[in-house]
Amino acid sequence: MRKIILLFTCLLGISAFSQIKVLKNESVVEIGKDNSVGLYKKDDKFTINYQDLNTANLNTFRSFSFQNLNKDVSGLYELIINGFIDLPVSNIVLELPNDIVELHFEKNFGQPTVQFIQYINKNRKYVGKSQFLNKKQVDKIFGKLNGKSSQYEKPDPATNANASARNSHSEKKAKK
Repeated sequence: MRKIILLFTCLLGISAFSQIKVLKNESVVEIGKDNSVGLYKKDDKFTINYQDLNTANLNTFRSFSFQNLNKDVSGLYELIINGFIDLPVSNIVLELPNDIVELHFEKNFGQPTVQFIQYINKNRKYVGKSQFLNKKQVDKIFGKLNGKSSQYEKPDPATNANASARNSHSEKKAKK
């Protein structure tokens, strides 16, 4: 009887102190990427990742995210493209839910470029800066060259399944 209790205690102890936990794999879609800057989509949330030039020797990657509520991804792309055509005098300031991002336009070697300057958690002490990007790089990041820009407005299949399930449930309720 002692051996059974000892074996049971050992097995219980192993499962209680397990360090590895399997998490659900969530799908993130890469819209586009160029060097160290990329645009990613998960559900209706878009994230721009970049390597922070302020801490380049530490290989620090930063990101900022926003929802595509009013075609905000297309709006951001258009804002950048218009900035290439007519360089703004000062930075364009964008307030996101968690951060403040400035679009800094500048000519490099006679070519218009843009840089993302992120004030992390809306705090002016913590600043991240992306590399300078030209129009071709911006097109690549926003998926204009690979055709993935069509996914801006396209809902995810999981979201569609949930919406159709809700609709069929509400139709059944309406029939009653």
